[in-house]
Amino acid sequence: MKPRESLVRLKEFQVKEKRRQLSQLQMMMSEFERMSKELESQIAIEEKKSGISDPSHFAYPTFAKAARQRADNLLVSIRELKVQQDAAEIALEEVEAEYAKAAALEERDNAVRLRA
Repeated sequence: MKPRESLVRLKEFQVKEKRRQLSQLQMMMSEFERMSKELESQIAIEEKKSGISDPSHFAYPTFAKAARQRADNLLVSIRELKVQQDAAEIALEEVEAEYAKAAALEERDNAVRLRA
């Protein structure tokens, strides 16, 4: 295997890996959003049952308070994952550009070999 060919394969692997990482981040974000909506629904049900919707009220349901905290934590995690997603998208673009360059060089080398 020629060195340029192995470089192309390496870059192709890196592109696939970055795409996989980006996909995982997106799946995690969507799962956290789903969980947060579910918690919000449970909070609304609990508040309706107790008749108290003010979290600072002394008789506010404990479950609703804990669920609200968990939902807030999920929203923080989603924001952090969004930052990671933005960074992963930039890294993917860079690796795709490197792959395109390596593939173009490999193609050029093959064309030169065929002419020779």
